[in-house]
Amino acid sequence: MFYKFAAVLATLLAIYVYRSGRAFFHHVLTVPNLPKGYFVGGDYRDHCVFIKDEKDNRLNHCEHMLFWDHLDEEDHVTNRFILLSCDPERREWNTVMGPMNDPDPFGHLWIYSTETGSLSPISLANYPQGHDFHPIGFDVYPSKASAPSNLFLVNHARENSTIEQFVLDPAQPTVATHVRTLTSSYFVAPNSVALTSPTSFYLTNDHLMTYRLPRPFGSILSTIETIGGPPLTWVAHVTVLPDGSIEHKFAALGIAFANGVALSRDGLCLAVASSSMAKVHFYKRDPSTNDLTLDRDVIVPFGPDNVMYDDDDTLIVAGHPHFPSFVAVVESKSGAKAPSWAISIRPFAANQHGESEGQKNSRSKKTGYDSRAPLSASVIAPASSTDEVETIFQSDGSVYGTATTGLIDSQTGTFYLTGLYEDGVLVCYPEPRSI
Repeated sequence: MFYKFAAVLATLLAIYVYRSGRAFFHHVLTVPNLPKGYFVGGDYRDHCVFIKDEKDNRLNHCEHMLFWDHLDEEDHVTNRFILLSCDPERREWNTVMGPMNDPDPFGHLWIYSTETGSLSPISLANYPQGHDFHPIGFDVYPSKASAPSNLFLVNHARENSTIEQFVLDPAQPTVATHVRTLTSSYFVAPNSVALTSPTSFYLTNDHLMTYRLPRPFGSILSTIETIGGPPLTWVAHVTVLPDGSIEHKFAALGIAFANGVALSRDGLCLAVASSSMAKVHFYKRDPSTNDLTLDRDVIVPFGPDNVMYDDDDTLIVAGHPHFPSFVAVVESKSGAKAPSWAISIRPFAANQHGESEGQKNSRSKKTGYDSRAPLSASVIAPASSTDEVETIFQSDGSVYGTATTGLIDSQTGTFYLTGLYEDGVLVCYPEPRSI
């Protein structure tokens, strides 16, 4: 009996090492030798500044951000804003990592003008009385010819996690009008949203065994799932019908900690972050059915959090290089800091010599890639045969930590970064700033 048990245990251990050994070694056991700060565009001390709420200090602990574009009749961008979801009391209420002590204080939405640099909180109109507001992932539809936009947002409320639908009107951009609350038994641990139309979206569920389970099972099992990386989570596609009911279907199963999700500009590729496996999955999308087919995986040098496409369909990925340091910050340990890393992922373009993807990969392995960064991604993640990976920003947490979402404005070259437990937003410009 003992030998059978030992054989089963050894088999399970071998499977774990094969699937998750690299991620566990690099992101749990090894503290990365990251610099104080690095920005690909130049010295971070000259190029990077912080956007903060100087009045009330409520622009902190921001999980997600994205562009809200205002388009003309020809779909040209006439104005670009950044929307942010923040929760200053995240240290007291976090249904993914814990703790779950006090759900009463509200989180906030913010709007930032990339043109004027103005920052304003967004008030919630018609929001249900007594309903919590703890926003994380969300998405908004562009406004065309000054038409209102639908916004769908994941809300980690006290009883269960929900999806909140709002309307944003360009004529009154600092007010989000609540439309409805979506609930479903399928919303086990919703995390991130990627719209496929004004009333439909892909939705990730990041855990099957959640922190909401009775103590001590919630904290223990969710941590095991986070570190162990069993393929228990999924991406669903949700359609909101006119009467407020939903159509739900599973689009991609068998993902380890499905976190951020983003749809390419042409609508044909969906990127999904697998935080436990330190990978980004790329799926081919059928727009007529919203079915997904796995196309490729790209290994990244950290646990990816959110993913965002820029105007050129380059994927921007931000995340956490060292899980124990991140947990120390979550637990508010004295002196704790958690590193940040943000990269770009873009498919290799065919070159004039007709070099094959295999040849490109072989060349990358010989010469290394991401050679400009102080700690090259090539030290941690093997070269991809399909995509080019380059570091945009990295820090040991001294300059900016706990990175969650990175954005690049392709029109200006400006880079934006949020931190889950940071104050303010990091902004890095392509040209040095006068500070």
